[in-house]
Amino acid sequence: MPQIGLRAHDYGTGVSSVKLAEILRAFKPDSIQLALAKSLSGVPGPGGLNPGYARRVGKDLEAAGISVAVLGCYINPVHPDPGQREIQLRRFEEHLRYAGDFGCRVVGTETGSANADCSFHPDTEKPGTFDLLCRSLERLVAFAEKCGSIVAIEAVADKHTVSSIDRMRETLRRIASPALKVIYDPVNLIPQSGLSESQGSFFARAFDAFADDIVAIHAKDFRMEGGVKSGALPAGDGEMDYAALAELVALRKPGIDVILEDSGPDSGRRAMDFVRAALETPLVGGAS
Repeated sequence: MPQIGLRAHDYGTGVSSVKLAEILRAFKPDSIQLALAKSLSGVPGPGGLNPGYARRVGKDLEAAGISVAVLGCYINPVHPDPGQREIQLRRFEEHLRYAGDFGCRVVGTETGSANADCSFHPDTEKPGTFDLLCRSLERLVAFAEKCGSIVAIEAVADKHTVSSIDRMRETLRRIASPALKVIYDPVNLIPQSGLSESQGSFFARAFDAFADDIVAIHAKDFRMEGGVKSGALPAGDGEMDYAALAELVALRKPGIDVILEDSGPDSGRRAMDFVRAALETPLVGGAS
């Protein structure tokens, strides 16, 4: 049975770990994605993370029956300013070093763009940007291997350095390490112009390309409006074919953490119920 989780900062921002646990307890998630600086108050600054702090946060969440599936540290690994890039890489390494003390091995990030804020930039598609990403990832993965942690990368179509199924597969081929894995967000990988194939076929191609490396799945929704992908909606509020995804999860990734994004206190229970029902009743005989 999949583990249905929440992105913590959709429910609490700038609060103590005790308060965050209290807020989340009402929704009964199996797990969370925790971005420290977005969710918690009093987070140690650069160089300040330590085992005691991490254990305390982990214990506060564990007391509410919540585990940390992914420690979010979303950086720009191809930041155009080398100094800022170095600061961000060191921060990610800090998260890798102490991830285990939070009760988690996975530290997640997107793959950035040639703009400092990770927005669209035409240079992001250039081979030099991909080479820079690989250099950053090689460094982080080498560090993760020493720590027993995992670097998990998430693709975003049309905008980020890893923007497609093929580019994700190439990244994994180029950096062949058990410490580099994938957070699979099917909505993020759908191009802004939509698909020329069924969603089921698109999801199946992604699973064929890198299912063995998926360590968590993000769940949200979208709509196509005027031929353009629109919205980051709570799961169940759009056109995402969860029945097609459910069959692949049941066959290839049973029990995986499926973490809801873009839900919140007003929509969280509805979205969790929708995703749980979809994943617990997968199609038989083929996705759409």
